[in-house]
This record gives sequence, C-alpha cells and structure tokens, in this order.
Amino acid sequence: MDRSDPARPHGTPTDPPESEPLSRWVAPLPERLESFALRYVWVIVAINLVGTAFGFYYYRFQFRQIDATWWAFVPDSPAATLLVAIALAAWAVGRPNDYLSALAFVGNVKLGLWTPYVLVAFAPGFLELNPVPMYLFLFFSHLGMVVQAFVLHRIAAFRLRTIAVAAAWYTVDLLFDYFVPPGGQVTHTALPYAGSTPWFTTTVLQVAAAGAVVLTIAPVSWLLLTRLEKVRAAAIGAK
Repeated sequence: MDRSDPARPHGTPTDPPESEPLSRWVAPLPERLESFALRYVWVIVAINLVGTAFGFYYYRFQFRQIDATWWAFVPDSPAATLLVAIALAAWAVGRPNDYLSALAFVGNVKLGLWTPYVLVAFAPGFLELNPVPMYLFLFFSHLGMVVQAFVLHRIAAFRLRTIAVAAAWYTVDLLFDYFVPPGGQVTHTALPYAGSTPWFTTTVLQVAAAGAVVLTIAPVSWLLLTRLEKVRAAAIGAK
C-alpha cells in the first residue's frame, strides 16, 4: 500500500481496522456489524465462493449461446461475488488491493440492486421460470451483496485511479450488455419475456437498461463521495 495515502487501510481479521468518522450516507452499516464481518471474513469469503459457483451454474445455458470471447461480460452477479471474495481474502492475508475493492464495491451494489429491480419489474415472467423459493433466494441474496459492499470502505482507500478502473470496466460491461452487443450477441442476463413488450410499459430491454444505467452511475458516485469523506476524515485526524 502507498504509505503517503492518508486513507490507507490496516488491520487484520482478529483486529479489524478502526472505523473512520465517515458520514452515515457513505458508511450506512453499524460499526459493530462491519467489525463482526471482518472478524469472520473467511466465512464471508466462503459464502461468496459458493454463491459464485451457483451463479456460474445458473448461467450455464447462456454460456452455450455466446461466443467464448465474450464470456467475461455474461456472469455479472457471480463475477461481483468472486471479486468481493478475492478482495476480502487479499486483505485477510495482508495484501489488500484497492483495485479489487473498488471493482467489488461497484459490482456488488450495481448487481445487488439491479437484480431485485428486474425481479420486481418482471415478476410475472420470473415467477413462471422460477418457483417462489428460488425467486426469494435470488431477491434477498442479491440484497445481501449490497450490504457486504459497504464493509469494503474499512479495508480500502478507494483512490481515484482505482475508482476510474471500476467505472471504466462497468461502463464497458453496460455498453456490451445493452447498447453495443459484441458480434451481435446479447451478453446481459436472460429476461423472462420472449417478446419485446413487458406486461406494463415500454420494452423489456429498455426497462432493464434504464436500471442498469442508473445503477452503474450510482455506485461509482458513491465511491467518489466515500473517497472525499476519507480524505476529509484524515485531514481532521491530522489536526
């Protein structure tokens, strides 16, 4: 880590880094919950790895329909859980990586909110494809992704260059998913309607894309605000 950075994280799973005095709107979780999560970081890593494996299994049919060149842009949710697992594991072994943490934050907030959004928006179609227990599992497990994303500020500095990388990756992913399909192949999650019109308004793709655009901008903006809060807290602490 860059020791010149005033927001450089530290700590170990047995002694998590101290919580910085950040505003509640960038660090909404109770400090006790953050510390609990970091003390049991390997449990969270394991849960995310299981979720990642399930996610890749869930996408198995879609992988068969898309050229392998573009597979990296298909399994968005399992990729996000894999990123947060690696980011937390890297910190736990004393090798925190700000790029991984920034990518994990954006991915877990974006996909953690986008999936419940489309599940609700297209509930009739999804309930025909999945039984209620699976529907509820997908809904609440993705909200859990959002919760764990807000632990990452304790182990990351969120430098501007790492935010820029996360923003670039998820912008390219967004473009490939909804606006510029590579090779004419769709890389976004399969939506539950064969036709182009959902049961309530406009088109299925437009509804899904609108949520994806907002939920790409929002976590990147959140990261920028978190970085500003970290610099502010460090300046106050230095006085």
